[in-house]
Amino acid sequence: MDAFKKFFEKKKADAKFKLAGQGQSLSGSTSHHSAHSCSSHSTSQSRLAPTRDARQAGAAALARLEQNSKKGDVNWSLQAIKAQARRELEAERAAMEQMKLNEQQEVAGPQEVHMDSAPMLAVQGVYFHCPLIGPEVASYEEIKKQIRDFLYSQMEEDRAISSCIIIHTCNKNKEKINTCIETLCKYIENIVSNPTEDKFRKIRISNKAYQERIHPMEGTKEFLEAAGFTVQELPFNDTTDKFWVFPEDKLCDLGALEQLRDGLVSAEPIRPQLDRGVMVLLPAEAVSHVELPPEFFSLTTEELKKEMQNRVRFPDGLILQGTFGVNEKFEEVVKFVRENLVNDWRPFFLSLSGGGKVTGEEQTLVELRLVPAVVFNFEWDFEVQDPNLDDNVFLRSETLSLLQEKA
Repeated sequence: MDAFKKFFEKKKADAKFKLAGQGQSLSGSTSHHSAHSCSSHSTSQSRLAPTRDARQAGAAALARLEQNSKKGDVNWSLQAIKAQARRELEAERAAMEQMKLNEQQEVAGPQEVHMDSAPMLAVQGVYFHCPLIGPEVASYEEIKKQIRDFLYSQMEEDRAISSCIIIHTCNKNKEKINTCIETLCKYIENIVSNPTEDKFRKIRISNKAYQERIHPMEGTKEFLEAAGFTVQELPFNDTTDKFWVFPEDKLCDLGALEQLRDGLVSAEPIRPQLDRGVMVLLPAEAVSHVELPPEFFSLTTEELKKEMQNRVRFPDGLILQGTFGVNEKFEEVVKFVRENLVNDWRPFFLSLSGGGKVTGEEQTLVELRLVPAVVFNFEWDFEVQDPNLDDNVFLRSETLSLLQEKA
């Protein structure tokens, strides 16, 4: 519906405005920046991506590196990071060789070994965001709460659209949601089809069907109010009872009632979106392990609601990390890597340490058994050659700035 489209376009525009930050006066002599602190123990976490100034600084630093390399100068900060990565990569390889040697020399019987579910993770949690309400990144439950608060805050502006989305978004049981929507639509259809029948303009609140299908569901009270119903005390049997009543003077605008019904049917829930949580790690950081919250392994009781971490190890030792849902396709991992490359047009392969190149971009990560965590090795497709390219340049400056900020 056009009304829903305009509603979301306006809210997305508002969210982008918030992301842009506080405006600055042209006459102001000093620009001010807000400082945000981040804690791994807090419910809400700021986005891990660098600030605009940091990205610009990173880009400028790499530009100076390229210029200085032509003059024979050296950017010692970046060189130190690369040297550290090489040393750690060599140490890791030596440790792996020693481990293999120890296994060959082991003569004792088999021993029980306990392994973590995802021993290669160095993350502190899985986080989500909702583009509709702004750039903040937080836990799944916190973003759900923010979405709910946001929808209720829009009631005064557009009660009809907000109530439709609340019914789809803020209630849990899909079967009960469908039953609720069918019942509300039936109320409206009865009025539209029989406008002269008074009985169809009244809904007894104590009625069993209403109490089971409508009353417990969020957003239904607001939906009936948006439709034009009001609560009235009316005679019932030998006493009185409360009813939702559709006023007779509103029968002249049944088209609006039909539009509201169609809007309820066509509305879709707003869900928290998984944040990629992009990180660039040195080899030593990659092996550090942090306990993950329960929602990392299971957001709900459904297996396919799980999330996972993917890592891509580059030949220079740096590791690119991102978070994915297990039901996402492998092509999303490929797209994620490509978005962080300097030469994003170049063909490349992702392979597993113990096997060949991973194919099947249309398959999901769970279908490829790439869960709950996996490390890919990155390599260029050398069938595509360009003498003007440096095969040892991989990540974009904006991505590298994530590492330089920690250095």
